[in-house]
Amino acid sequence: MTVLITGATGLIGQEIVTQCHEAGIDVHYLTTSKSKISKESNYKGFYWKPKDNEIDHLCFQGVDAIINLVGASISKRWTDSYKTEILESRTKTAQLLQNTIKLHNYTIKQVVSASAIGIYPTSLVHYYEETNTEISETFLGKIVHQWEAAVDGFESLGSKVAKIRIGLVLAKDGGALPEITKPIKFGAGAAFGSGKQWQSWIHVEDLAALFVFAVQQNFEGIYNGVAPNPVSNKEFTKAAARVMECPLILPNIPKFVMKTILGEMHILLFESQRVSSQKIEAEGFDFNFPNLKPALEDLL
Repeated sequence: MTVLITGATGLIGQEIVTQCHEAGIDVHYLTTSKSKISKESNYKGFYWKPKDNEIDHLCFQGVDAIINLVGASISKRWTDSYKTEILESRTKTAQLLQNTIKLHNYTIKQVVSASAIGIYPTSLVHYYEETNTEISETFLGKIVHQWEAAVDGFESLGSKVAKIRIGLVLAKDGGALPEITKPIKFGAGAAFGSGKQWQSWIHVEDLAALFVFAVQQNFEGIYNGVAPNPVSNKEFTKAAARVMECPLILPNIPKFVMKTILGEMHILLFESQRVSSQKIEAEGFDFNFPNLKPALEDLL
C-alpha cells in the first residue's frame, strides 16, 4: 500500500511516516523544499508550490490513499494577512490536489484529512460527538468549517473521505506542550481564567496511529481525534506541574491579560470543548495513552 502525505515533515506528519513504515506502508510526500526530496524505495518526495499552483503530478502514481495534514500553524499571531494564510493553506491546497487528480485521471481510493475540534462551539456542559452540527462562531470555527468543505471536494472524484477532528496534540518537541510547561518550569505556571474550560487532548503517537488505522480500515466520515479522558485546564496545569515536580503558586491568569499578550489568538486558551472519542473506540482503535498523567510522564 502507498499513501501520499501532505505536511509529512510537520510534528504529526513525521510520526505518521514512522508508523506507516512500521506497518509496511510506502510513503510519497509533498514538500515545498527541493532539498527535502528523498528517493528511497519506501519514502519518495515530490515538489509542490501551492501558492503558484505548482505540483509534481507523479506524486499520485500508485497511491491508494492521501493523508492530508497541510496547513499554516494557528499558533502564530492572527494578523489579517496571517488569517488569510491559515485559511488558504488548507482550502487552496485541497483544491490544487483535486484539480491535479482530475486533470491526470488518477484514482485515489481514500482521503484522510486533518480537521480540528475548534469547529465545536465553546461549552462547559456539552459533550461533543461527531453528529453535532453546531459550528463555533469564532474565527477557528469558521476556518475548520471551510476546510472540511474543501476536503469534501475529493468525494466528487470518487474518493472516500474521512476527517479527523484533532484536539490539543501533546508532543515532546513541538505543539502546545512545551509552551504550556515553560512557565511551570520557571515557577510561573497557572490555570487560565476560571480554569474550568475543557481540554480535549491526544498524545502525538496515538494521533499518528489513528491516522494509520483510518487508512487501514478505509474510514469514511467524521472522527474525533482526542483521547478518551478530557480534563479541565486547571487539572491539566496541575497534572503537568506534578509530573515536573514544580509548585503552582500563582493565581489563575485573567482573560484580559492573555488577550493583551496574544490578541484574538487568546481564545485557544479559553475555549472549552469536551469531545468524545467513543466513535473511534467503537471501530476497534486502542489508545496507548487514554489518561493524561501517563501521557505527560512519557513526554516530560
